[in-house]
Amino acid sequence: MSDHSNQDVRHLETLDRDLGRLSSLEQATSFAARPIIGGGIALVFIALAALVAALFFGQTSNGFIVVIAAAFGAYMALNIGANDVANNMGPAVGAGALSMAGAIAIAAIFESAGALLAGGDVVKTIAKGIIDPTALGDTATFIWAMMAALLAAALWVNLATWVGAPVSTTHSVVGGVMGAGIAAAGFGAVSWGTMGTIAASWVISPVLGGLIAAGFLWFIKARIVYQDDKIAAARKWVPVLVGIMAGAFASYLAIKGLKKIVKIDLQTALLIGAAAAVAVWALTIPVIKRQSEGLENRNKSLKVLFGVPLVVSAALLSFAHGANDVANAVGPLAAIVQASGTGDFLAAVSIPLWVMLIGAFGISFGLFLFGPKLIRMVGNQITKLNPMRAYCVALSAAITVIIASWLGLPVSSTHIAVGGVFGVGFFREWYTERRIKQARRALPDRQQFSREERRRRKLVRRSHFMTIAAAWVITVPAAALLSGIIFMLLNTLT
Repeated sequence: MSDHSNQDVRHLETLDRDLGRLSSLEQATSFAARPIIGGGIALVFIALAALVAALFFGQTSNGFIVVIAAAFGAYMALNIGANDVANNMGPAVGAGALSMAGAIAIAAIFESAGALLAGGDVVKTIAKGIIDPTALGDTATFIWAMMAALLAAALWVNLATWVGAPVSTTHSVVGGVMGAGIAAAGFGAVSWGTMGTIAASWVISPVLGGLIAAGFLWFIKARIVYQDDKIAAARKWVPVLVGIMAGAFASYLAIKGLKKIVKIDLQTALLIGAAAAVAVWALTIPVIKRQSEGLENRNKSLKVLFGVPLVVSAALLSFAHGANDVANAVGPLAAIVQASGTGDFLAAVSIPLWVMLIGAFGISFGLFLFGPKLIRMVGNQITKLNPMRAYCVALSAAITVIIASWLGLPVSSTHIAVGGVFGVGFFREWYTERRIKQARRALPDRQQFSREERRRRKLVRRSHFMTIAAAWVITVPAAALLSGIIFMLLNTLT
């Protein structure tokens, strides 16, 4: 080869290396710029929310207060989208039934629909049920208390999202209202009975969600996965499971999502659910039969049959979540708007449409800009999910809410969904350990599976379990402490 040719080769190699470095630099710049772009868009949305408030209330005596409150409400809504929505979409993404982009699109549509069509019913509890408004004395104190609660809850959820812990935004707002109430009027202003039931839900929600999810996974394994003819078993039982899902969600939506349109008691909701279960079961039988034709008799084939029901369940959960949890963003904001406009902070709170839009769009923007981190955490990093396991989590969430409503217990959708993921993971650990022990008894060399090997086979990441449990326990007191400090600062400044 000539010297000229050698130089050409070296020149091309150098060019390739330089292009490689440029490509890496572009990727690194894109990765680094992503949070900056997201933060910039979030700031623009917060500014737009403040501008909308200024258009409606800029000329009133308390216009500046409403503008600031609207900005805080938009900030809270962004954080709900970034943190809470991951619990509905995480299992479907982790199971591979939905792409990240598909999950974000579906959640944004159904969260907004739930918020605008059926949202707002729980604002009364957020604004008035945790503290006694009469103990606060005057309208100004009530407004500053709600302002402090809103900002404190948003800051706490933002911190939890940053460390990768899915927390209850409901409990964050509850803690914020409680802390501001204590700072304003002492411990006597707090409804400790309500706080006691909320504290009980810290344990009840995840445990109940985990047990129900584990129970359904056991049923699927026993009746379908470990049957000789898996496809025949699936044709029999998948329509039953889909029918149960339809019934559970029909009852769930009747109880939680449609109160604004029509008030339905628990018995009526259960009857609606039963009718929906039977109808969907009958309709699903031919669909599953046709879908299962030509499938091989193995576990991978079963995942196909659970894919569509899982996507539908995630969408329905998002609708119900938007209907219920949008009040966490706009409840204190609605109370501030009403108290600022009328001077009456004791009347029932109603939500103006523009306030509801801030909550609905804020949740969607927060999910789009910052949601993928928590979606990956819930979907991939706690334990490995497939469509069957994720389906058990979604089904558990709907059934747990129905049971809690029957028992009169306040529960957190975050705690239920994440508890369901942990329940599925711990059940798989127990089930795997049991099968290992059976295998050891059948082997002549019982040392084949050592303690180190069993430790390596743990299917739930303990570090995430401890981080999430700690975040749940300290959410209310942390938000309360932060809110109390903010209230005292606002009171001092004004």
